[in-house]
Order: sequence, then C-alpha cells, then structure tokens
Amino acid sequence: MNADGAGGQLPGRGAGEVMLVRHAETEWSLDGRHTGRTDIPLTERGRAAALALGPRLRAMSFDLVLVSPSRRARETCELCGLGTHAVVREELLEWDYGDYEGLTTAQIHQRRPDWNLWRDGCPGGESAEQVGARADRAIAELRRASSAVAFSHGHLLRVLGARWIELAAAGGGHLGLSTGAVSLLGYERDEPIIARWNEPPQDSM
Repeated sequence: MNADGAGGQLPGRGAGEVMLVRHAETEWSLDGRHTGRTDIPLTERGRAAALALGPRLRAMSFDLVLVSPSRRARETCELCGLGTHAVVREELLEWDYGDYEGLTTAQIHQRRPDWNLWRDGCPGGESAEQVGARADRAIAELRRASSAVAFSHGHLLRVLGARWIELAAAGGGHLGLSTGAVSLLGYERDEPIIARWNEPPQDSM
C-alpha cells in the first residue's frame, strides 16, 4: 500500500466481512459542526438509536471488535453491547480538523469560499492522505480477522471504505454516511467490495 494512503493496492486480503458502525447522533453532528477530537457524548436520541442497534449486533459473532478512543464511538459500542470485547485503536479517530474544529462547512466557506475537505484538508489538522494512512493500518488489522466490526466516525469510515476498495482516500468524498449507520465490507471472487453502505440502524442487513 502507499504510505500516504493516496491509492494503490492494499496487502493482506482476507475472506471475512467487516461491519462498520458510525457513532450515533451528537449535538455537533446534529448541527453539522466538524467534530474531530472534541470529545462529546451522544444525544438522548443517539443513545436510543445505539440501543436499538444492539440486538442485531449481539446476534452476530465477531472475532474482532475495534473502536475509536472518542467517547461518542465508545458509547455507541457499549450501548450496542460489544463494549467488553472492544479494543481501542487510535487509527479509528476522526479526521483532525485542526483550525476548522467545531465549525460548519458554511462557516468555513465564509473564511475560504473554495475550500473542499477532500482536496484541501484542514490547516493545523490532517490531509486526506494522512487520514488514508491511518485507515490503511486499521484495514490491515481488520483483514486478519474472519469477522470484524469497527465503531468510528463519519469521515474516517468514508476514507476507510474508499481504501478498502483500493481508491484514493479522497474517494471517500463520494460515500455519504449518516450517524448510526451500518455498512458492510467484504469480497467478491477475492476482490474487495462494499457490500452494503449507509444503512439506517433500524434496517436489517
């Protein structure tokens, strides 16, 4: 794989599936504010959504459960009933938005009208390639398991989805992902695929 996560083939293809779970709703996600390293809890509605997702996940068997260190991801994982099995991974932290932390896209455009996260990254934070390099490390671990689930964040998981199918990290810009959504990565004839994407927590997979 490319060290910068820009593109290229990833090593270590496996045979198992990987479920991705974006953390449930927070006050900042509700407002559209960029939430990178600010550690905020779920809203009550977010907690309810995570609890509702629990029975489906507990009915499945995972060899590996990974979770971002952020409170909102850990809380989602715990409310789903998988907290005792989870391993915290720094690689699953959300994009570091640097100077744009806590701002909406509209507020950022007031400062920089032509700004695009996927192309420009964030001053004082990360570029798409840097986030892609973190996603590649997470993918390498996830591919070693026969079945795995990762609890993380919107932009990080969009990058991870793009890198899973060997697109550049910026390809995640074409993969929308809602709070509490569930996605499934897998293989078809040994080729990595996105089997399902951005399914609401109340839907079955």
